[in-house]
Amino acid sequence: MSLRILVAAEERPAYFLSRRLTAAGHKVALIHESEAVCRALAGRLEALVILGDTTDPRVLEDAGAGSADAVMALTPVDARNLAICQQARIRFSVPRALAVANDPDNEEVFQALGAEIAFSPARVLATLLEQRARFADITNLAQIADGRVHLTELRLSPEARASGRRLQDAGLPEGAIVAYLLRDDRPLIPHGRNDLLAGHRLMLGTAPGNHGPALDARTA
Repeated sequence: MSLRILVAAEERPAYFLSRRLTAAGHKVALIHESEAVCRALAGRLEALVILGDTTDPRVLEDAGAGSADAVMALTPVDARNLAICQQARIRFSVPRALAVANDPDNEEVFQALGAEIAFSPARVLATLLEQRARFADITNLAQIADGRVHLTELRLSPEARASGRRLQDAGLPEGAIVAYLLRDDRPLIPHGRNDLLAGHRLMLGTAPGNHGPALDARTA
């Protein structure tokens, strides 16, 4: 399904993000306050590029906010990102609003005041680094359902506490599940009687609050 997406961001992230979105068949409108940046982006992208104040409702209207499916506020200024989302949601009834919270402490404030989805790159990177440092066998980490579910793929090491145990005895916290078990490159739908051995790959589904304890149960 093709979406109409309104993007406010600095030149480089605006270019890479818009290039990917348009390649996927979506229609993108970009807003930037620099005429030079707008000219550069317009010459490289198949997207509508608007020059103006990203928080001005008239500029947002010219960019098609009234018919947009989503707005992405990704500027380096948190107050501006929040203002963009509030304008889009309240004035133009844009269904989805995503904002970058450059300060991790602003994530909850953003969500309460108009940004349906708010994330902090600093927090995400710190989490990834921490998990990589603690669990070298983690191969994938993603969030779905607006961040309410974490999916983590990992490989059991010989030293893992879960190695040599049955799944039902692995000590997973409540609300954490194993979505699949890969044994000798053969995917298995897991059940409690499955033996867990070093080298097995698992996909964990967890809520944010039990993500760390679930990894500890598997790999510590």
